[in-house]
Amino acid sequence: MSVNQEVSKDGKKVYINISGRFDYKVSQAFRDSYRRIPGQECVSYYVDLSDAVYMDSSALGMLLLLREHAKCRGGSVFIERPSKQIDNILKVANFEQLFTINYTCPITSYAGESAGAEH
Repeated sequence: MSVNQEVSKDGKKVYINISGRFDYKVSQAFRDSYRRIPGQECVSYYVDLSDAVYMDSSALGMLLLLREHAKCRGGSVFIERPSKQIDNILKVANFEQLFTINYTCPITSYAGESAGAEH
């Protein structure tokens, strides 16, 4: 399980990739991936769940906290490429009403556009 983060050069896009289990054990790393960004006004957060194999209720809560964080600062959150299992969890929780969920749009390489960090 890991949380990887990349920030665009202009600081307005944050890409967060979750791999493995998305649960309470990654909560601190997940929070750090968006809270330690300087100049957090109008930032778009892209949470890539394509490598996540498990998600529990604490992960849903973490996504809601990210949404609140972004919204209070004029930003937005996009959930990218959830697996079928993760998507079912998101649908049961009605997250498609709270987030934009992109299923087919692959996240391209951000090399050269960002400075990455791994938590």
